[in-house]
Amino acid sequence: MNKAGVLIVLFLAFCSGCQAIGVLATPTRHEREVPAEYDLSGQRDKSVLVLVNQPAYLNAQENLRYYITNAVRENLVTKTRIDRENIVSYERLSEFRSSEPDFSLLSPVAIGRALEADMVLLIVVESYELSEMAESGYHKGALATRSVLLETSTGKKLWPQAESSKSVRVGFEFEGGGQKVAVTRLAVAAGHCIIRHFYDCPKKKFGIADDKTHISWDDWD
Repeated sequence: MNKAGVLIVLFLAFCSGCQAIGVLATPTRHEREVPAEYDLSGQRDKSVLVLVNQPAYLNAQENLRYYITNAVRENLVTKTRIDRENIVSYERLSEFRSSEPDFSLLSPVAIGRALEADMVLLIVVESYELSEMAESGYHKGALATRSVLLETSTGKKLWPQAESSKSVRVGFEFEGGGQKVAVTRLAVAAGHCIIRHFYDCPKKKFGIADDKTHISWDDWD
């Protein structure tokens, strides 16, 4: 083979190698995203009720139902692309709660049916702490929730599959914006950590600083 032929062979081999490296270097979907545990982005025609249960024993001064519902609703709209009109408004739920004498005795599925929702995202607040650090103006906060997604037509649990419910813990050591800002921060963090399981979430956005779900409270404190 003459010199020109050798150069051509080497050039072709180099190009093939570059293509192979390019294929190998291209991240797969699972490397780029955390796949949805239950994909709501493909069910935009379905209506959803966000039902937050705030037990009386928490003795929280703040209306956590309001803050968490709004945060979860915004995440559903912006992340799963469900139409805002297909998410039962907090005001409509509040009106039904006030007008129904036996509201506390109704199951989440029964409430969902009464409000004509196809699914109910039930969020139970397990624990909540918000304390102002003496003479500093800063707040420390922690919030723990458990969630399930239910189908109203059958009463079937749609999510999560591998657990009885999905646990989320969020918290922070310092927030200087005042009480309302601190509660909003907890709710927004919880909303993200719940809804991230309903769409293919980019890995770089899956975890957030306030997510303490896989950290023991004892270790964190």
